[in-house]
Amino acid sequence: MLHSAAPVALLLAFAPLASAQDGARDGNWPSFRGERASGIAEDASLPTEWSVPDGKGVLWRSPVAGLAHSSPVIWGDKLFLTTAVRVEGAAELSSLYGSPNYGAGDSVENEGAHSFRLLCLDKNTGEVLWDKEATSGVPQVKRHPKSSHANPTPACDAERVLAFFASEGLFCFDHEGELLWKRDFGVLDSGAPDVEDTEQYQWGFASSPVLFGDRVLVQCDIQDQSFVAALDAKTGADVWRVEREEGPTWGTPTVYEGGASDNGQLVLNGYRHSGGYDLETGKEIWKLVGGGDVPVPTPVVAHDLIFLTSAHGRLAPIYAILGDAEGLLSMDPAECEFMAWSNRNGIYMQTPIVYGEELYACSDGGILACYDVGIGDRLYRERLGDGATGFSGSAVAGDGKLYFTAESGLVVVVAAGRDFERLATNDLGETCMSTPAISNGRLYFRTRDHMVAIGE
Repeated sequence: MLHSAAPVALLLAFAPLASAQDGARDGNWPSFRGERASGIAEDASLPTEWSVPDGKGVLWRSPVAGLAHSSPVIWGDKLFLTTAVRVEGAAELSSLYGSPNYGAGDSVENEGAHSFRLLCLDKNTGEVLWDKEATSGVPQVKRHPKSSHANPTPACDAERVLAFFASEGLFCFDHEGELLWKRDFGVLDSGAPDVEDTEQYQWGFASSPVLFGDRVLVQCDIQDQSFVAALDAKTGADVWRVEREEGPTWGTPTVYEGGASDNGQLVLNGYRHSGGYDLETGKEIWKLVGGGDVPVPTPVVAHDLIFLTSAHGRLAPIYAILGDAEGLLSMDPAECEFMAWSNRNGIYMQTPIVYGEELYACSDGGILACYDVGIGDRLYRERLGDGATGFSGSAVAGDGKLYFTAESGLVVVVAAGRDFERLATNDLGETCMSTPAISNGRLYFRTRDHMVAIGE
């Protein structure tokens, strides 16, 4: 059932786009989904058609060892990327959408030692400028057959790069590859919630760090002793840390500089509860109880609305929450002044995207739904793929176009707007599980064994 609050639409008609809508105008793409996880870059025109197998539109293609689902990040002319390289034999990737063992939950066994690495590439040529080992050894937590031991996307600013390898530690390097500091948070076990044998269902950590000013922000929702924390970016020491009564989640936190706190807030998706935390103190600002178990999507903030979704479990919600929310919220807009609208058409793996006045949400099976951002009315629902491939990486947008990447390596380009228009379907030539980056009119895809730059 769709709930809406009509006054929100009236306010949006006269409101400017939120700052995150401007995206990466300077060419930097500093964290998962770029600035504030918006997924948007409006600094240049972007390509519509290409083919990696045919070499069409390919600026460079560089091999990358190991298995990782982390996305590339960019600062200036440098592209940073993490990977986990198995010491003996190649890591296998299975349980992809539509495969015979799709949905398998048992952990991958006996993979042995790995080298956990951070790479720096020239974004213009693909040349590897440096390749540093952060640590090595047998991973302390096993992974899902569809997962990897390097899921979190790095974060960077003008001085530093953060590589998060979960139980193996958080590592801070400078742009020349020198280690500045590291943190050990102990075992961060993310897996099936509410099971007795947690070791059988270890699935791998995925929440990415966020750099904001002089703070490093991390969300660690795990099987036991979950927490959210702000660290000093120069030293890695705790600034604040708040324990969370939460089970495993996989989403990255999002910074929102507006809302009820003058300090801004850190917004977290969750299973037992979602919420906003004061950026300076860690004090809880608002809380929403309930949703779906195994939540993966990152919160999205646009037009001073906070969008949360999940789709594992009975509710499968999409929530549109007013940015000035405070206190304990209700899921029903009829009972909660801060709930702009909600429905039960949530998505599981991807983070949705707000581009212009529309919210786009793509399911695992490639069903794209488009909603009016202010009142939640569905504008269209269309299939992107053929139903045989999944969509795990999240969408990005710019130049009036949206890019949806299938696990098979096909990228569907859709025109932004209230009517569905498919512009092209392009081939990356390899499996692709991660979310692309955008910089200065180029798209950067991390495929199974390569980094690929696409441009005109």
